[in-house]
Amino acid sequence: MQTDILVIGSGIAGLTYALKVAKDCPDKKVTIFTKTISDETNTKYAQGGIAGVWNKENDSFEKHIEDTLISGDGLCNEGIVEIVVKEGVDRIREIIKWGARFDKEPDGDYALGKEGGHSEFRVLHHKDITGQELERALLEAIKSQPNIEVITHCFVVDIITQHHLGYLVTKSTPDIECFGVYALNLRTKKIDKVLASITLLATGGNGQVYRTTTNPAIATGDGVAMAYRAKGRIENMEFIQFHPTALYEPGLRGQAFLITEAVRGDGGILRNSEGEAFMVRYDERKDLAPRDIVARAIDSEMKKTGTEQVWLDCTHMDKEKFVHHFPNIYDKCLSIGIDITKNMIPVAPAAHYSCGGIKTDEWGRTSINHLYAAGECASTGLHGANRLASNSLLEAMVFAHRAYMDTVKKINNGLNGEWGRWNRQFIPDWRTEGTTAPKEMILITQSLKELQLLMSDYVGIVRTNTRLERAMRRLDLLHEETEELYKATEISPQLCQLRNMITVGYLIVKSAIFRHESRGLHYNTDYPVKSDLLQNIVL
Repeated sequence: MQTDILVIGSGIAGLTYALKVAKDCPDKKVTIFTKTISDETNTKYAQGGIAGVWNKENDSFEKHIEDTLISGDGLCNEGIVEIVVKEGVDRIREIIKWGARFDKEPDGDYALGKEGGHSEFRVLHHKDITGQELERALLEAIKSQPNIEVITHCFVVDIITQHHLGYLVTKSTPDIECFGVYALNLRTKKIDKVLASITLLATGGNGQVYRTTTNPAIATGDGVAMAYRAKGRIENMEFIQFHPTALYEPGLRGQAFLITEAVRGDGGILRNSEGEAFMVRYDERKDLAPRDIVARAIDSEMKKTGTEQVWLDCTHMDKEKFVHHFPNIYDKCLSIGIDITKNMIPVAPAAHYSCGGIKTDEWGRTSINHLYAAGECASTGLHGANRLASNSLLEAMVFAHRAYMDTVKKINNGLNGEWGRWNRQFIPDWRTEGTTAPKEMILITQSLKELQLLMSDYVGIVRTNTRLERAMRRLDLLHEETEELYKATEISPQLCQLRNMITVGYLIVKSAIFRHESRGLHYNTDYPVKSDLLQNIVL
């Protein structure tokens, strides 16, 4: 199979990029791969909203930039922050033109929310399903573009680079090229060679590496793992954001229901098992402190009291307003017997967002030629050591737009001329000789449980050198066992995802071991203070 532009992932980054390239280059074929249905993405589960300086009477670009830099704890790229904040408002206006609906006040102005770390009300939202609304609008817009093809149930196994042609590729190789991907068609059960002039990775996050996460089952870090295997640069993987307030349901493993930070923005109060509003002891911003501070505070309270959750108190809030702003949260709580007007909501931190990822420049370009990355799988320099709430959807749209601009520039400059050194006709098909039908699914599921357990226990909110070293030893064994299985068994999505998650786990632990300080989302009790040296960990 051949296409001009290949997009891996159908979240806000992938769809925005695909739509823009298709409109600007109607003679080019744009293909979108997604491993399940088209709207099952991390974007869909983004409850809170999208941040942007909308009301300049009370807000300013400078304030949004400053809030982002404070949350990033010294590691944000200030130039990138300025780009995202200043260009982001135009991207929001654009998606509104494409049909996205945001909540409005009775006078017709957009209703702006405030979340932890923000100094002003600047978060646009659609009830408590903002991401789902943006996904809907983009998918509707995609349908009107005849040169876009969306292929569902297609699992990308690996990026094709010149080492598939027999050339040696090393970390020091300055000009690694991406020629497309090998992809497993889940309907035909065959691995296809897919050649493309340009490939964009928009594969989302990696929350499934942990036992409990707000991410859907598809968030297995595929893009990061594939880029790393292809010798691409990966950055700051130790910064895993744990959302402070996932709904606590005893015995749950996998995706937890998110209680958006906007609930605290509207007045929700965190309380411990004694009923104490404890955040006043941890930060002067109390319940609206940045997520890393709130998550560590909750972790500390749970360890002090020996409980597995704290409480989010909304009983004092106006019911009609709560139901209007957070209808899905209200219904979910009611479905498990929690009436928010009478009962506090049990919450606990859960893996939520990866601030690191595939290292990109200001145009979304990775260290591999013809390969872009955008969205959560990319490390753009915006988030630094900790993401400011509701900046992620903004970042995805800004860098999807910038990658699109750079792509069009390449196309207009005669993209195919850059391919002179390599002849695509010699790229081999996927080799399946010597493999057998998968017989040991129990090995895959058990290894996945082991991975999620060790990452949650040893590489969670609070870390130590001993925990990290133990995690690395366990990961080494899991990697060895899984690679043996991978070489001997027919490819399956479950095996590929396990392999990718072990790789991501390794990158998180390796980066955490290299960081000899506590900063942002990385807190190591053996290095409790910040280093004077500002350093990005690049693998």
